[in-house]
Amino acid sequence: MKKKTQRTYIGGQAVLQGVMMRGKRSMATAVRDDNGVVQMEAKRITPPEKRSVWSRLPFVRGIVNFVASLIDGMKALLRSSDVAITEEEAPSKLSKWMAEKWKISVSAVLTAAAAVFGVLLALALFMFLPQYATDWIAKLFPVVARDGEGLAGLWYSLIEGGFRLLIFILYILFTLIFRSIRETYRYHGAEHKTINCYEYGMPLTVENVKKNSRLHDRCGTTFLFIVLIISILVLAVVNWVLAPYIATPYPMLNSAILLVIKLLLLPAVAGISYELLKLFSLSQSPILLPFKAPGYLLQMLTTREPSDDMIECAIAAFEKVLQMDKDPDVPEMTFATETKLSKLQAMMKKSFAEKEIDEADAEWILSLALNVPRSKLSEERIVTRKECRAVLDVFEERLTGRPLWYIIGDTEFYGYKIKVDERVLIPRPETEILVRQVVPALQDGDKVLDLCTGSGAIAVAVACEAAKDKTVAVTAVDISEDALEVARENARVNKANVNFIKSDLFENVRGRFNVITANPPYVRRREIDGLQREVRDFEPRIALDGGEDGLDFYRRIAEKFSRYLVRGGMLVVECGEDQAQEIVKIFSRCDYAMIVKDLNGKERFVKIVV
Repeated sequence: MKKKTQRTYIGGQAVLQGVMMRGKRSMATAVRDDNGVVQMEAKRITPPEKRSVWSRLPFVRGIVNFVASLIDGMKALLRSSDVAITEEEAPSKLSKWMAEKWKISVSAVLTAAAAVFGVLLALALFMFLPQYATDWIAKLFPVVARDGEGLAGLWYSLIEGGFRLLIFILYILFTLIFRSIRETYRYHGAEHKTINCYEYGMPLTVENVKKNSRLHDRCGTTFLFIVLIISILVLAVVNWVLAPYIATPYPMLNSAILLVIKLLLLPAVAGISYELLKLFSLSQSPILLPFKAPGYLLQMLTTREPSDDMIECAIAAFEKVLQMDKDPDVPEMTFATETKLSKLQAMMKKSFAEKEIDEADAEWILSLALNVPRSKLSEERIVTRKECRAVLDVFEERLTGRPLWYIIGDTEFYGYKIKVDERVLIPRPETEILVRQVVPALQDGDKVLDLCTGSGAIAVAVACEAAKDKTVAVTAVDISEDALEVARENARVNKANVNFIKSDLFENVRGRFNVITANPPYVRRREIDGLQREVRDFEPRIALDGGEDGLDFYRRIAEKFSRYLVRGGMLVVECGEDQAQEIVKIFSRCDYAMIVKDLNGKERFVKIVV
């Protein structure tokens, strides 16, 4: 017999049109939507090492894992229904009315109703029906009694448990009538085959997965069977032992007391069952086959051979869990479903906060994707599935750390749309103050030089603003040809008349200018690795590194700028919030120097006049 070479802790379950996989630190659900696209939802869960010590003890851990798996499984099932149960292309009048009047969707109501009905059905089938059937048997045979002493009570408990087991098997057989459930069983088979494929050390491809068995030792069906058997035995003994001591003149009260005792014992039953399931899964010995056989037989009913696209879902979910469990930086993912705006916004802000990303980015994403002003985001509305997909595409990429405006592709600076990507720094709002210092001072016929232009934001804004009432010649330089490509595009889009030159500061510049502007690299080299991830890992390092003290470029500018600035001309530079005083010292030979603060009162600009 072929042996498994790599055991895995990952387990799963079938959901509507997909598969959920659950690991130690994450869970992922892959569902194929009505367009045939595999949608993924991946969330992090509390890892074992962060749980209390007692929750990891034998038998206790079974209770904890059972409850956690039950909750997570139900959530995954309900979430999958949001993707699998599709709406009509044109919403019905009822859908529109509910969305506008009550801010809820029809699918949410149907999902909640289905969950309530499922709980009620389970209570009726597995609690009240077995008891009713056993009471009927007790009327025919005096040796069987619900509150009887000795063997009468024991027989009653065993027969009731037998009915519960019979109903469980009949229920599974009954579900085979429905095509949708048979399809879910096929996804169940895909889940088992994928896990088996991995445990046998085979690469996770559709062809390899198809070769594996759809039966697995850690199956939930087997677990439920063990729970039923253990509960029958344990509860029968408890009923047999305790019934004589809790007998009252009121039969209904006796039943109620026993019911409470049985419910209190269910965690213990789950704990014992979990340990047995774990024991069975650790060995492939033929000695254990008789104990595994009933579970295998039931799995023959609850699993079916999957299609290739079902296997693809299972592989996608499994690999996502492997990836997230291994790397804590892998971002979570969310299904694109119809949802409330407030709920979507809260989820996004929570995720951003956990990743130390500015929560305001959630508002920007929603505002841009939904074409709603940020001030209107407090007004509740239903976000359609299509809108949600557009929002989540940006949201999930933002979780990787990539700056929002790189994802969007442009940002606004001084009222102008500026294209940005990884070739240039993203213009900051405070840099607009530099433009405000320059534009009012310009005279007709002046010449402006913008050093380290990057995206060209300053040059474009100055050129466009000046062109409203005067003629000004603007030249912009940068050492990076990639940055200049972006700057030229921004000048073209905004119809700004700017002459771009590739130059290391003044190296290729000719002539004199009335105004020189610069927002050079000013981050201290040792501090770059400590910057926010979105700046450190995505924005160009060449535009950040200002040398050991961050002032290298200011010294270089100070050495030569007087050759390029006319008498009475002005130099305006942006700097770090703690560098202005040092920069004034660097330009100490100039006629006049003034520090300008930003809107937060930080010293961010130095204005030099010669």
